[in-house]
Amino acid sequence: MKEAPKSTAAAVNRLTEVLGRLPGIGPKSAQRLSYHILKASADQVRELADALIGVKQQTRLCRICWNITDDDTCTICASPERDATRICVVEQPQDMLTLEHTGVYKGAYHVLHGAVSPSEGVGTADIRLAELMQRLESGTVTEVILATNANVEGETTAMYLQRLITPLGVRVTRLARGLPFGGEIEYADDVTLSRALENRQEF
Repeated sequence: MKEAPKSTAAAVNRLTEVLGRLPGIGPKSAQRLSYHILKASADQVRELADALIGVKQQTRLCRICWNITDDDTCTICASPERDATRICVVEQPQDMLTLEHTGVYKGAYHVLHGAVSPSEGVGTADIRLAELMQRLESGTVTEVILATNANVEGETTAMYLQRLITPLGVRVTRLARGLPFGGEIEYADDVTLSRALENRQEF
């Protein structure tokens, strides 16, 4: 990838380099952000700096589901209106936010903070699998919904979890895979079509 030309100011180059390490930010985007910050007022820059420091100092992981929170227990786990007999397992906190945005699911969650990936050196001990199994020991959970990503790592993690949980007598389900709403069959890939056929429902 072609790098953006460097500034004559070392501080701007350093900021551009640091911003370029963020996911989804290429050299040109990092440079644009650097100059945007450079043109901002001192108060705006201070507010940004305070927010960055605050998000590291004032957040922690929920002691129950391992979601990001500013208290010992997140608002979802603390809510008496949630169905604690169902746990939806996700890879990252942002996956949980996406599911919550639908307004459909009213159960509990468990955040793994990753997925099993031998090629990247991530094993079962490196994500929050043991903590999930501890939650299931209570005997109150009747269903675990596996909502890991539809890629090799997500499928590997889901299959491993299914093997662990099924002997406990807990129902294990997986998010349906198939055609997106508004999508056209002509442009769907083979894997998506195969999943759509496998997960077909009564009309």
